[in-house]
Amino acid sequence: MKKDDIEQLFNRLEQQFDTEQPSQNHQAKFLEKLQSIPNDKAKLQDPVVRKINWVKPLFIAASLLLLFGVILTSKASDTSIDLADVSPEMEQTQAFFKQAIARELFVIQKEVTPETQVMVNNALEQMEHLETQYLGLKEDLKESGQDKRVVYAMIDNFQNRINLLEEVLEHIDAIKNLHNLRPQDI
Repeated sequence: MKKDDIEQLFNRLEQQFDTEQPSQNHQAKFLEKLQSIPNDKAKLQDPVVRKINWVKPLFIAASLLLLFGVILTSKASDTSIDLADVSPEMEQTQAFFKQAIARELFVIQKEVTPETQVMVNNALEQMEHLETQYLGLKEDLKESGQDKRVVYAMIDNFQNRINLLEEVLEHIDAIKNLHNLRPQDI
């Protein structure tokens, strides 16, 4: 805009500006309202604060429990056959999947919020279910003499876990993006 345009704009809107002075007791009313606000907010936010304090520690505990469960069950007995026992390539595949799952769990742990806690808890329950299926597949592998169909099912189980965790991360990102939107963007 040119300087002349701005001056014309102010000249045109000169009569529309609010130039009234507030009443003499306006400041006292404002301060009274301002002092009453923190008490009301503290009452409303108190339960939320308690939830936030417990959300991350519970998630960390659940993640560690799941991770230790995976580690302990993979080393639980020497008589069980694991994917890594099939071939060196399968050992690399299993190591890759376990690292990817641990990485995804770590990222989710850092991103958990009260809005996403239920979704993350559901995902952890599904992960436990997939781990139980994997333990059954290990027994099938032992009984079948390393049947390729069982090996493929074990790889598919790992892929399902990673897909589940990636989906949770996508939902968390969508929720974060939704909170970051400004009203004029909607």
